Amino acid sequence: MSTVLITGATSGLGRYVAFELVRAGHVVLAHGRDPGRTERLVGELRAEGDAEAFVADLSSLAQVRELGAHVAGAHPDLDVLINNAGVGAGSPGAARELSADGHELRLAVNYLAPVTLTRALLPTLRANTPARIVNVGSVGQDPVDFDDIEFRRGYDGFAAYRRAKFALAAHTFALAEELADTGVAVNVLHPATFMDTAMVREGGVKPWNTVADGAPGVLALATQDLGTGGYFDGTNRARAHETTYDRDVQKRLATVTDQLLAL
Repeated sequence: MSTVLITGATSGLGRYVAFELVRAGHVVLAHGRDPGRTERLVGELRAEGDAEAFVADLSSLAQVRELGAHVAGAHPDLDVLINNAGVGAGSPGAARELSADGHELRLAVNYLAPVTLTRALLPTLRANTPARIVNVGSVGQDPVDFDDIEFRRGYDGFAAYRRAKFALAAHTFALAEELADTGVAVNVLHPATFMDTAMVREGGVKPWNTVADGAPGVLALATQDLGTGGYFDGTNRARAHETTYDRDVQKRLATVTDQLLAL
């Protein structure tokens, strides 16, 4: 059985997946932003199995790094990381928002936070191979604008969301190559389209699917050996945006990412 950290576990897909994992006998480290909600969730999870709460605001990179250090210290046996937490497009026509560090919010939470958390936990994961990193992405992917990475011009919430998910996919493929032959697999998936979540409803979209429809893909990547460097649509292998596979784009993204994280 695995020890699994899942971010954004207090609602939606993350909550559903957390219960499925704990019922299957895995140790679930449930991350949430709100202390009360996270503790209540873990109380419910403990009625089914072994779970522990971890609280952090992923819009603060300092808190993301603290989360990584806290998890690594408390659970040196961690072998699965599910980067599930995310911020949606926001309400229609909503203005550009900033993270605690002054980054565009969707870029910060949907891309910079999982990259930072993954880096913090890589030594632990590498010590517990075979280990797995599951990045919850989206079929919605737009190439990032390297000349306006923080989306200061012509901001649009849905476009910001898609750019961040593009970056997450490109990062996944580059990281998989970097970690080849280490025993750490890293994959990205689109769980299901417009699941019935607060994020989707806030965007003014009528849900097409339930979170139960999105869970099998996440669970498969978290618990089965499905290779590394893959993009999945649900449980099926698929192709991400073609430009995410471009080595030059991946290298440029890595450089920009390092610059953003060093700010």
